[in-house]
Amino acid sequence: MGRLFGTDGVRGTANKEITAEFTLRLAQAAALVLGADARKRGDRPRAVIAHDPRISSDFISAAVAAGLASSGVDVFDAGVVPTPAAAYLTADIGADFGVMISASHNSAPDNGIKFFARGGHKLADATEDKIAEAMGQALTPIGSEVGRVTRFSDAEDRYIIHLLGTLPNRLDGLKIVLDCAHGAASAISPQIFSDAGAKVIVIGADPDGNNINSGYGSTHLSALQAAVISHKADLGIAHDGDADRCLAVDHTGAIVDGDHLMTILALALRETGSLARNTLVTTVMSNLGLKVAMRGAGIDIVETNVGDRYVLEAMREGGYSLGGEQSGHVIFAQYATTGDGVLTGLHIAAKVASSGQSLRELAAVMPNFPQVLINVPGVDKTKLSTDEELKQLVAAAEAELGDNGRVLLRASGTESLVRVMVEAQDQGTAQSWAERIALAVERRLGL
Repeated sequence: MGRLFGTDGVRGTANKEITAEFTLRLAQAAALVLGADARKRGDRPRAVIAHDPRISSDFISAAVAAGLASSGVDVFDAGVVPTPAAAYLTADIGADFGVMISASHNSAPDNGIKFFARGGHKLADATEDKIAEAMGQALTPIGSEVGRVTRFSDAEDRYIIHLLGTLPNRLDGLKIVLDCAHGAASAISPQIFSDAGAKVIVIGADPDGNNINSGYGSTHLSALQAAVISHKADLGIAHDGDADRCLAVDHTGAIVDGDHLMTILALALRETGSLARNTLVTTVMSNLGLKVAMRGAGIDIVETNVGDRYVLEAMREGGYSLGGEQSGHVIFAQYATTGDGVLTGLHIAAKVASSGQSLRELAAVMPNFPQVLINVPGVDKTKLSTDEELKQLVAAAEAELGDNGRVLLRASGTESLVRVMVEAQDQGTAQSWAERIALAVERRLGL
């Protein structure tokens, strides 16, 4: 049997893997593990729960609340808010843990359950394993010892006030298109950007339970590109379903990905002396151009494995203030414990407003090296690190590319798949080497 928790909580098809019965038992197990410290103090555990607007989130949220309350946990239901809002609210009211019901950028049939520890931090693997081991166990308080479920009435206001308080300057004079992916930020994000002074045009903000991430949001940028051009906007911001990530579009309709956003933000934080240890944390998938830009600016880089949880771990261990992924997960340790797409968009817009430069000009600081990714399925990924012929071929590619390119081979964590990624100064060289290495992987490791 595989591990219950994936890289971002427990996820599956709603009412298939993620049933009401399963959710109830998972919540009871979480109450047992995550409420233990409060019970040792003689306190009643408290938890914040929130969800995105997909249709299944209603019954899953109800099952979480039932499982927690039946285990003696007082539940504060924040309703539909972004994932980073759930994390912030958990810390803000001193709750013992938080729960977010969302499948992020996945389509509506999927859903997931993510837990936050006290302080709004993601759970350690060991804690997730304890919850998995406790499945089927339950506390059974009676009478006045059962928990209450209360509507967290000022949840949205607390989060909005917090984000506005992080801004170094207002956004007056900017016209911004917001694409909310018909997701959790559909109400909150437009309000925050408007309160910050921007003129806002909103698309993808009419959730009906079934349209989350459908044709809109950070995984479908064409609608945002068209809207920015048609409205002659200064920039566009796209969230995903739970708004823990952000991608952008400049005034010409060109995409500004997470690597470019991190470049802009790292330089902005360094200007104000807020870039801790003069370091940016990224993953191995970040474009080589990001390294070139940071090296030119005298900023150090720490690289992690792919996944925002690894970026977070490195940031906490090293005391760094900024990190993220090419996909748009950007983490400001000063203001958030997880990636926050609304926060990221606000600070990008603030830099555009204060600098007098367009987003296109700000992003141009980072050269974009052509990056070719080929997935090779049906291979024995366990042999990847020991195959000498592949090692020699990669070494030959790296020798030819020199400082102007790189090769990355990664075994998939969930499939019999090897990912081949090649960067070079020109598309043809990257494509040629990627195809050559992919063929070698298929020949050498094919099942």
